[in-house]
Amino acid sequence: MPILDRETTYIMRTKNIFPSIEHLPEPNFIKKPLRQVEFLINGIIEKWNGPFEKVYSPVYGVDEEKAVNEIGSYPLLSGCVALKALDAARKAYDSGRGEWPAMSVESRIEHIRRFVIKMKSKREEVVQLLMWEIGKSRKDSEKEFDRTVDYINDTIEALKQLDRISSRFTISQGIIAQVRRAPLGVVLCMGPYNYPLNETFTTLLPALIMGNTVIFKPPKMGVLLHKPLLDAFAESFPAGVINTVYGDGQEVIAPLMESGFVDVLAFIGSSKVADILKKQHPKPHRMKSILGLEAKNPAIILPDADMDQAINECVTGALSYNGQRCTALKILFVHDSVYDDFVGRFKDEVEKLKVGLPWDKDVQITPLPEPGKTEYLDSLVNDATEKGAKLLNNYKEKSDFSFFFPAIVSGVKSNMRLYHEEQFGPVIPIVKYSNLDEPLEYVVNSNYGQQASIFGENTSEIARLVDTLVNQVCRVNINSQCQRGPDELPFTGRKDSAEGTLSVSDALRVFSIRTLVALKETAGNKEILTDILKENRSTFLSTDFIF
Repeated sequence: MPILDRETTYIMRTKNIFPSIEHLPEPNFIKKPLRQVEFLINGIIEKWNGPFEKVYSPVYGVDEEKAVNEIGSYPLLSGCVALKALDAARKAYDSGRGEWPAMSVESRIEHIRRFVIKMKSKREEVVQLLMWEIGKSRKDSEKEFDRTVDYINDTIEALKQLDRISSRFTISQGIIAQVRRAPLGVVLCMGPYNYPLNETFTTLLPALIMGNTVIFKPPKMGVLLHKPLLDAFAESFPAGVINTVYGDGQEVIAPLMESGFVDVLAFIGSSKVADILKKQHPKPHRMKSILGLEAKNPAIILPDADMDQAINECVTGALSYNGQRCTALKILFVHDSVYDDFVGRFKDEVEKLKVGLPWDKDVQITPLPEPGKTEYLDSLVNDATEKGAKLLNNYKEKSDFSFFFPAIVSGVKSNMRLYHEEQFGPVIPIVKYSNLDEPLEYVVNSNYGQQASIFGENTSEIARLVDTLVNQVCRVNINSQCQRGPDELPFTGRKDSAEGTLSVSDALRVFSIRTLVALKETAGNKEILTDILKENRSTFLSTDFIF
């Protein structure tokens, strides 16, 4: 994001969108950018003296001379340093013989609890950086932090339950066996910018608690907010169990993948990048992939839908955090008999949304963090209107620089980019339909298969939709927006939307594998087993019960 010239600065100030520097709230990163030099490898927080990448905020500060938005920088590590992190993770795992993978479940839980205590002390620092780095409102930033802590605690309880179930032995056809879950190896975790803390930790923490060692690369936007947690990681886990890498993906990630020593790829982003990463691994069949990718979740509004409910859910579903969510409603199909009523009232509700800065009270539309995003969204709207769609509101009146007020586009058809592309931002395409086959065909032919929402009361039509949709998407929401939570429920997708299932309990399973020890039911074997259990000689063979 470049420094703006005098003329642009004047426009910004007269529109009073961004505050003058002296009126920015503390901590004011613009006055004193946060320079991160630290990275964590093998339990040691090292300092980088090479090149750095500047971090720009979607929030600008304006003074008499210019508008600035640089808030910090982070290390552009080399491929050699990335391989050093890999070496540390491999040694800590040591083919399953390392301290961490061989540790009892109860002991690993204690390490995680120690981390949570230290993490909670950094809440305000992380919340501030969420607001400044990605433009997320204070309310949503606080919610993301708190939800992440809750997710970790829920994961601990889920693992305790899983371990209790695994504490017993089975006897079948003369074979005594104990089945438990074992770690997979070295995990590479890469999270998304829209939920850089929560979505990252929904893979990172389950991977850790199941006994894997981890290399963690923050997303390109949402990097600095992990800095306050480096000490907590270093102090809470044995050396090499978690390692951080920063920098250009081609420079630091390609060598990791090409080494062939990454056992699990946990990646949340685009399918295009996921395909590139997987192809870099020399033995991709040996690498397990847990992927959260794109989505183009539709809402289908039936003729008898409760309009108040449908509009409220669709506005929230399409525009929470500016629509920058994989679970957002990204295209609305409205029956022609209620189309005009729905569209008119939907527009009225969108126009009421409050535009402001992340720390403003009750703000709903905040700046977009992705460089070039407003131009991309403009191009989608222009393509649609040039091909016959109608723009229902003049979004540009309330848009400026990194602000993009929601654009409502009606009459969207299949020859328009908005019909197919995941906009991942505040543009709402609305499609008129007269036959249920139309939205169903859309879902069937879509490249994506995460979720869908149905709004209506007709049980026959809802049942018909459900029976088709459950074979195309992985969650069907009735009279509610698409969403991830509660975290106890499965979260995944079909087609290009996901690989692997995440939830509190499912994540424990995808980052581990069922392993068993079996022995014939003979007197000698029973004696051996009794001695191992009685003297606590094994962390795997055990009947210990965690309360």
